[in-house]
Amino acid sequence: MNRLDALESKSVHVLREAYREFRSLCMLWSVGKDSTVMLWLA
Repeated sequence: MNRLDALESKSVHVLREAYREFRSLCMLWSVGKDSTVMLWLA
């Protein structure tokens, strides 16, 4: 697993943990690169 795959895996894990804790999540999307990546991961 390369560094990018590891970062993606960790990010997905964090999102799943947050969803498990708070079922009613929302995410703001500013159409920027950071929020677009978060939307893609979710």
